[in-house]
Amino acid sequence: MPEARILVVDDEPKLVRLVREVLTATGFDVMSTGSGENAVEMAALERPDLIVLDIVLSGAMDGYEVTRHVREFSDVPIIMLTAKAREADLLRGFDSGADDYLTKPFSSKELLARVRAVLKRARREPVAPVESEVVCGELKIDLARRHVTVAGKQVQLTPTEYNLLHELASHRNQVILHEQLLTAVWGTEYRDDLDYLRAYIRYLRQKVEPDPANPKLIVTSPGVGYMLVCPESLA
Repeated sequence: MPEARILVVDDEPKLVRLVREVLTATGFDVMSTGSGENAVEMAALERPDLIVLDIVLSGAMDGYEVTRHVREFSDVPIIMLTAKAREADLLRGFDSGADDYLTKPFSSKELLARVRAVLKRARREPVAPVESEVVCGELKIDLARRHVTVAGKQVQLTPTEYNLLHELASHRNQVILHEQLLTAVWGTEYRDDLDYLRAYIRYLRQKVEPDPANPKLIVTSPGVGYMLVCPESLA
């Protein structure tokens, strides 16, 4: 049995061939297409365990659109390939529903590390919460149902965004070190990827903060980490 089924979506034949060789040699079953439209169809019919998706595709549908369409029917993990790891690109990718990104050019070792880390996160069994709800002002997190609301309105979070918020909520009113957050949410392979964490924190703030430019819930401890402030939880 293959370790996992992976759909590679890229219109560069050389890159597809490289990714296929690396993943196949490691025991993965690899499918590929250069078309965004075909990618959506294959995601629905073939039900891969992971999608490796280039942002730039030559057809009518780019990687962001593919991700949004796939998210309408599937939570399959998606790793986006990008030529430049600009924060704007990362935020747009996270907004469309991507789980991770990989900057081109990348090494075989880096590709395998990212693929395995994302699959590990996707297969992680959820831990039963000790408490049922966390309240931080107008932010309410229903831990049992993984349901988040702000001022009574439901907030749609990707699985990774929710896991990040859950980690902050589990240690509310405590500063969590950058390395601790990265390791807990993404894995040890990401413990030094501070720019990655900053991008996710910024986008999470846009969803849960009344004024993201002046955060009051998810606050920064410069050079150290982040803290979820919940006055109701203070003794």
